[in-house]
Amino acid sequence: QVQLVESGGGLVQTGGSLRLSCTASKNIFSMGWSRQAPGKQRELVATITRDGSSNYADSVKGRFTISRDNTKNTVYLQMSNLKPEDTAVYYCKAASSLAIQYWGVGTQVTVSS
Repeated sequence: QVQLVESGGGLVQTGGSLRLSCTASKNIFSMGWSRQAPGKQRELVATITRDGSSNYADSVKGRFTISRDNTKNTVYLQMSNLKPEDTAVYYCKAASSLAIQYWGVGTQVTVSS
Protein backbone atom coordinates (compact mmCIF):
# COMPACT_ATOMS: atom_id res chain seq x y z
CA GLN A 1 0.00 0.00 0.00
CA VAL A 2 1.19 3.51 -0.80
CA GLN A 3 -0.03 6.60 1.01
CA LEU A 4 -0.03 9.96 -0.74
CA VAL A 5 -0.03 13.32 1.03
CA GLU A 6 -0.85 16.41 -1.03
CA SER A 7 -0.33 20.08 -0.28
CA GLY A 8 -0.28 23.44 -2.02
CA GLY A 9 -3.80 24.13 -3.22
CA GLY A 10 -5.56 27.42 -2.68
CA LEU A 11 -7.13 30.49 -4.21
CA VAL A 12 -5.34 32.49 -6.88
CA GLN A 13 -6.28 35.11 -9.42
CA THR A 14 -6.29 34.54 -13.17
CA GLY A 15 -2.73 34.59 -14.45
CA GLY A 16 -1.31 33.61 -11.10
CA SER A 17 0.76 30.61 -10.07
CA LEU A 18 0.56 27.77 -7.57
CA ARG A 19 2.72 24.78 -6.79
CA LEU A 20 1.27 21.48 -5.68
CA SER A 21 3.30 18.84 -3.87
CA CYS A 22 2.61 15.19 -3.23
CA THR A 23 4.76 12.89 -1.14
CA ALA A 24 4.44 9.13 -1.38
CA SER A 25 5.19 6.72 1.48
CA LYS A 26 7.65 4.89 -0.79
CA ASN A 27 9.31 5.22 -4.15
CA ILE A 28 6.94 4.28 -6.93
CA PHE A 29 7.16 3.98 -10.71
CA SER A 30 4.85 6.76 -11.84
CA MET A 31 3.42 9.80 -10.09
CA GLY A 32 1.20 12.55 -11.33
CA TRP A 33 -1.91 14.64 -11.02
CA SER A 34 -5.48 14.42 -12.18
CA ARG A 35 -8.23 16.94 -11.60
CA GLN A 36 -11.99 17.02 -11.36
CA ALA A 37 -14.09 20.12 -11.81
CA PRO A 38 -17.70 20.27 -10.59
CA GLY A 39 -19.98 18.34 -12.90
CA LYS A 40 -17.12 17.01 -14.99
CA GLN A 41 -15.21 13.78 -15.22
CA ARG A 42 -11.80 13.42 -13.67
CA GLU A 43 -9.07 14.15 -16.21
CA LEU A 44 -5.38 13.45 -16.26
CA VAL A 45 -3.23 16.58 -15.96
CA ALA A 46 0.34 15.33 -15.98
CA THR A 47 2.43 12.31 -15.08
CA ILE A 48 6.11 11.62 -14.60
CA THR A 49 7.94 8.33 -14.29
CA ARG A 50 10.84 7.49 -12.02
CA ASP A 51 13.31 8.16 -14.87
CA GLY A 52 11.78 11.57 -15.59
CA SER A 53 9.60 10.87 -18.61
CA SER A 54 6.58 13.15 -18.48
CA ASN A 55 3.24 13.64 -20.19
CA TYR A 56 0.78 16.50 -20.11
CA ALA A 57 -2.82 17.12 -21.04
CA ASP A 58 -3.06 19.43 -24.05
CA SER A 59 -4.97 21.95 -21.96
CA VAL A 60 -2.00 22.56 -19.64
CA LYS A 61 0.98 22.21 -21.97
CA GLY A 62 3.21 25.26 -21.75
CA ARG A 63 1.64 26.40 -18.48
CA PHE A 64 2.17 23.51 -16.06
CA THR A 65 5.43 21.74 -15.26
CA ILE A 66 5.68 18.44 -13.45
CA SER A 67 8.85 17.43 -11.68
CA ARG A 68 9.93 14.78 -9.25
CA ASP A 69 12.45 14.33 -6.46
CA ASN A 70 13.07 10.61 -6.12
CA THR A 71 15.13 11.11 -2.95
CA LYS A 72 12.01 12.52 -1.26
CA ASN A 73 9.40 10.41 -3.11
CA THR A 74 7.78 13.72 -4.00
CA VAL A 75 6.19 15.03 -7.16
CA TYR A 76 5.55 18.70 -7.84
CA LEU A 77 3.17 20.45 -10.19
CA GLN A 78 4.13 24.02 -10.93
CA MET A 79 1.09 25.76 -12.37
CA SER A 80 1.50 29.11 -14.09
CA ASN A 81 -0.78 31.43 -16.05
CA LEU A 82 -3.74 29.86 -14.29
CA LYS A 83 -7.19 30.24 -15.81
CA PRO A 84 -10.65 29.94 -14.26
CA GLU A 85 -11.11 26.67 -16.15
CA ASP A 86 -8.24 25.23 -14.11
CA THR A 87 -10.47 25.38 -11.04
CA ALA A 88 -10.87 21.84 -9.75
CA VAL A 89 -9.94 19.41 -7.05
CA TYR A 90 -6.48 18.15 -7.90
CA TYR A 91 -5.68 14.56 -6.98
CA CYS A 92 -2.25 13.09 -6.68
CA LYS A 93 -1.98 9.75 -8.40
CA ALA A 94 0.70 7.11 -8.20
CA ALA A 95 1.08 3.85 -10.07
CA SER A 96 3.36 0.88 -9.68
CA SER A 97 5.14 -0.80 -12.56
CA LEU A 98 2.27 -3.33 -12.48
CA ALA A 99 -0.25 -0.52 -12.97
CA ILE A 100 -1.66 -0.67 -9.44
CA GLN A 101 -2.99 2.82 -8.76
CA TYR A 102 -3.13 4.89 -5.60
CA TRP A 103 -4.87 8.20 -5.03
CA GLY A 104 -4.55 11.10 -2.65
CA VAL A 105 -7.56 12.77 -1.05
CA GLY A 106 -7.33 15.84 -3.26
CA THR A 107 -6.57 19.51 -2.83
CA GLN A 108 -8.76 22.37 -4.05
CA VAL A 109 -7.43 24.85 -6.59
CA THR A 110 -9.64 27.85 -7.28
CA VAL A 111 -8.79 30.45 -9.90
CA SER A 112 -10.81 33.63 -9.68
CA SER A 113 -11.55 35.74 -12.74
